Amino acid sequence: MKTLKDVKVGETVVIEKLHGEGALKRRVMDMGLTKGTEVYVRKVAPLGDPMELTVRGYELSVRRADAELIEVR
Repeated sequence: MKTLKDVKVGETVVIEKLHGEGALKRRVMDMGLTKGTEVYVRKVAPLGDPMELTVRGYELSVRRADAELIEVR
């Protein structure tokens, strides 16, 4: 299983499945990270946290702990 955390800078992936429960899953979905959405990894901070993504035409920063819950292909 490949997660968003494993994606390298400059790669584009598609969200396959969201793991997690309740409020955490709702928060991720509210940011536009839903199944079938294309995500481009723009940057990763020097210490690896957070990651900067381009989703649905806007920039989004996501913690690696949250990125680990997002399965991609």
